[in-house]
Amino acid sequence: MKANHKGRRQIFHLQELHSTIHSSDWTAPKNTKSIYYGCKILSLQLQVKTASIFNKIEFHVLILGIDKAGKTTLLEKLKTRYTNLEGLPPDRIIPTVVLNIGRVEVSNAKLVFWDLGGQPGLRSIWDKYYEEAHAVVYVVDAACPSRFEDSKSALEKVLRHEDLQGSPLLILANKQDLEDAVSADELAQYLDLKKLDESLYTVQAVSAVDGLGIKESINWLIDAMERSKRTETLRARAGSGVI
Repeated sequence: MKANHKGRRQIFHLQELHSTIHSSDWTAPKNTKSIYYGCKILSLQLQVKTASIFNKIEFHVLILGIDKAGKTTLLEKLKTRYTNLEGLPPDRIIPTVVLNIGRVEVSNAKLVFWDLGGQPGLRSIWDKYYEEAHAVVYVVDAACPSRFEDSKSALEKVLRHEDLQGSPLLILANKQDLEDAVSADELAQYLDLKKLDESLYTVQAVSAVDGLGIKESINWLIDAMERSKRTETLRARAGSGVI
């Protein structure tokens, strides 16, 4: 709301200045050219600021992870938190077959989430969605250490793909509502992420059931996508008509 009020004040002051300059009883000073160019600069600045107020950037985000990690539960929680729709409760969610899509709006961003099935037979189609993805959310069941190796192996394959180079990676240590869930730091240590650029990834402790850590994770994701080279690449590609 503050941004909107600020934008309106800027519009009002610019209109007021415009009216003053064009008033019949107003005499142009000697530095008319300076005032003209000053107004042009103000106008351009206003266009940029109002664009940031009213236009929302759309990002495509993959939700990946092996089966039973809680990916679809996460998507439904996002719908509940960020839209007027009530997401499905956990006891009504069934395993994803191929793809679920969810759209939410957060501050100045539109997020289109692609939730892909994590069963072994479905992981082979993940790479069909990499080319247009701005970022990856990788969900791990932090309460099931016996499947960490499978999660790690699947993640390593994702990270090796050339289409995702430079993409922000949000790793979620999910199911923190369960007593035996490991912490984000413990999961990060197991996944051995030392080779990754620290500015491009983070590991967050969350619960897709009660919403713990969801807001902070999404805020990090949006910030990372807005400043990533991957986003610049996709924008340039879209502008050239490749996508």
